[in-house]
Amino acid sequence: MRTIQIYDTTLRDGTQGEGVSLSLEDKLQITQRLDELGVDFIEGGFPLSNPKDIEYFQRVRELPLKHAKVCAFGMTRRRGVAAKDDPGMRALVDSQAPVVTVVGKTSDFHVTEILRISLEENLDMIRDSLSYLKSEGRTVFYDAEHFFDGFAANPQYALSTIRTAAEAGASMVILCDTNGGTMPERVAERAKQALEVLTPLGVAVGIHCHNDCELAVANSLAAVDAGASQVQGTMNGFGERCGNADLISVMANLGLKKGYRVLQGEGLDHLTELSRFVYETANQNHRNNQPFVGQSAFAHKGGMHVHAIARATSSYEHIDPALVGNERRILVSELSGRSNIAALTAKHNLNDDRKLMDAILQQVCDLEAKGYQFEAAEASFDLLVRKVAGTFKPHFERLKYHIAVSAGADGSEPQTEATVKIRLNNQDGDQPRFESAEGDGPVNALDGALRKALNGTFPGLGDMRLIDYKVRVVNGEAGTAAKIRVIIESTDGEDTWGTIGVSENIIEASWLALVDAVEYKLVKDEQQ
Repeated sequence: MRTIQIYDTTLRDGTQGEGVSLSLEDKLQITQRLDELGVDFIEGGFPLSNPKDIEYFQRVRELPLKHAKVCAFGMTRRRGVAAKDDPGMRALVDSQAPVVTVVGKTSDFHVTEILRISLEENLDMIRDSLSYLKSEGRTVFYDAEHFFDGFAANPQYALSTIRTAAEAGASMVILCDTNGGTMPERVAERAKQALEVLTPLGVAVGIHCHNDCELAVANSLAAVDAGASQVQGTMNGFGERCGNADLISVMANLGLKKGYRVLQGEGLDHLTELSRFVYETANQNHRNNQPFVGQSAFAHKGGMHVHAIARATSSYEHIDPALVGNERRILVSELSGRSNIAALTAKHNLNDDRKLMDAILQQVCDLEAKGYQFEAAEASFDLLVRKVAGTFKPHFERLKYHIAVSAGADGSEPQTEATVKIRLNNQDGDQPRFESAEGDGPVNALDGALRKALNGTFPGLGDMRLIDYKVRVVNGEAGTAAKIRVIIESTDGEDTWGTIGVSENIIEASWLALVDAVEYKLVKDEQQ
């Protein structure tokens, strides 16, 4: 079992992705989480580029890292300047990072047309930069930028650059598919040729791929199979243009599919948790269909699939979801069969009542034809099952609600007030409750008024709060008269649940979803 080093560059290369930004505290938290998982190298940034990265390398020394080595990133020295006098070189040394990764030009085109220097001077810049950093006691990695494109244009020169880096003190040469346009078979072929040059010099090979052809993970795996011993990439594939190789998928494939040792032989069962932590920290939307760790990675919707899964999970799952910390999900929709309903209603002990299952499925189909969608509204589906089965008793009756929005003539913020009228379905239910509340918008005001009306009767509602609110037009062709789907996500600190409402009126749709959220919480509390 060959060990493959994992080199994470989320904190630098990942933040070059559009819309991705990390604060200093974000970077430190991600560093700690990556170390806990067993990542081998964490690239913290370019200490000459901005004050945040300078401070990062100061603060990261205070973290009690158990395994990972922090790497500083920089470029070869400038033309015509000795390495010891180059500000970039000094910044790398001053960062006190134990590992320094230096990027240099491999393509003769980039040397002559972008840097506008001679091919020999580029070799001198590589040689001087790496030997200087090595003399300062640093472990040096060399990123061979545009290696594959450079090799295709001038293989002799491309190989001479990595040979120079190895002879100057690099312990690892990383082959970079910088433009992301190389095919896997070419990556494997050229990685082998690089190894023929570097192995006699005692230098290992790594791989750094971009995802412009949707092949970054495949190319990384191809390089490892060809002999590379380190993979560079980012969590969730963050990065410039189409992103970098997604280390989540790389690690899962290396460890579970190909039998390589990663993360010190542990940690793969925390990949889902790590992926979502990085999304949340970076304030990015989760990619539901992300392989291995996405919410939909092991979600089954088609009735035939669910029927097969009930008999043998391997029929439609390539691995056990638990191996990467994920879980199986059964979805319900108009595409569902009785098997979906049976799987989702098992907790209700319906005893395989086929007639009842068909009634539930019919209700789902009818509602989805009106714009409902229960995949993200499992709490509303739970209430639907109870209603069809005759086991649901509403805790209150909705009699009336009213929303008033007023804005001052001076352009001040609009004021929103909601009034609700309900009747409790208990011994106090004869007398309607009529309450008003102001809020930051109609949903917040409705929530406040409903809570006041229920106040004192259901104390558990004090723990409940809304954490997400999504609006979607169902039939856009109807213009402003289109139906609106509202999905509300709520939590009580222990569980999270989704509810749905559909109406041509966005306030009514929100009200329906809000009422379901409250009813689900009350049912949940009764069962505890």
